Amino acid sequence: MKMEILKLDNNLDFQEFVVDIEDKGTRIDKYISDEINDISRSRVQKLIDDGLVTVNGTVTKSNYKVNCEDKITVTIPELVVPDIEPEDIHLDIIHEDEDIIVVNKPKGMVVHPAAGHYTGTLVNALMFHCKDNLSGINGVMRPGIVHRIDMDTTGVIVACKNDSAHNFIAEQLSVHSITRKYYAIVMNRFKDEEGIVDAPIGRNKTDRKKMCIDKNGRRAVTRYKVLENFDKFSFIECQLETGRTHQIRVHMSSIGHPLLGDSVYGSGKSQFNLQGQTLHAGVLGFIHPGSKEYVEYSAPLPDYFNNVLKTLRK
Repeated sequence: MKMEILKLDNNLDFQEFVVDIEDKGTRIDKYISDEINDISRSRVQKLIDDGLVTVNGTVTKSNYKVNCEDKITVTIPELVVPDIEPEDIHLDIIHEDEDIIVVNKPKGMVVHPAAGHYTGTLVNALMFHCKDNLSGINGVMRPGIVHRIDMDTTGVIVACKNDSAHNFIAEQLSVHSITRKYYAIVMNRFKDEEGIVDAPIGRNKTDRKKMCIDKNGRRAVTRYKVLENFDKFSFIECQLETGRTHQIRVHMSSIGHPLLGDSVYGSGKSQFNLQGQTLHAGVLGFIHPGSKEYVEYSAPLPDYFNNVLKTLRK
């Protein structure tokens, strides 16, 4: 049970908790990471190692198991955000005008800087290409970024050059009026030619880096259509009605069709020597912030994806 959050100074947050009876016996690092949604268990362990976590006024260790009525104090230093530098990285530009830039993102590229990925991201490339012409609504770490796709997912992504365009497209995202079609190769054949997965998604309580089907999560809807069935695989098109983190990967895994190459929600093992899931953002459509007309942009399947399909078709 969280008691309060106090600001100690410009660089520290001070949080206090009192342990409820149902949490008795939980390791303290797990307890804290469950209580504070935006902090990882590994970071909690680092805070404990640095003496920034106390139980009843005494510093503790990560393997300490909490007792009912324990008063836990967590001091969280403000993360130091590095300067994000423009980088001359090639962009496969599908469309560009004064309001937006639409890019075909390659496999392995992170969309915006985060811990462990402060260079080589789409943002670094956009900052070099667009100079100062990127929206600032999402802060210095994510200039221009209004939505994102996973590092190992390829395909269409739009960035905004000004705050007006950003707000206009963000509003369409919030009401789920944007067209988003993805293509995937999944494990196992389908019996039906098409279907819909309507299952809420939330963060996995035991692994904060993963998402899962959670009755208390946010509603998530994915429509899918089978394009080709193979012996042990299927090539499908997915259309998102909502845009939750890892939505297609979680939904397909939940119905027995994890994405080929997905090591998080599937086995990740295959004979194709893949880097991550076989997922491509093929089509993105929305009302343009400048013309106020519907526009649609597409990106062809990447070579690695086509090569897998050729092998399966033999």
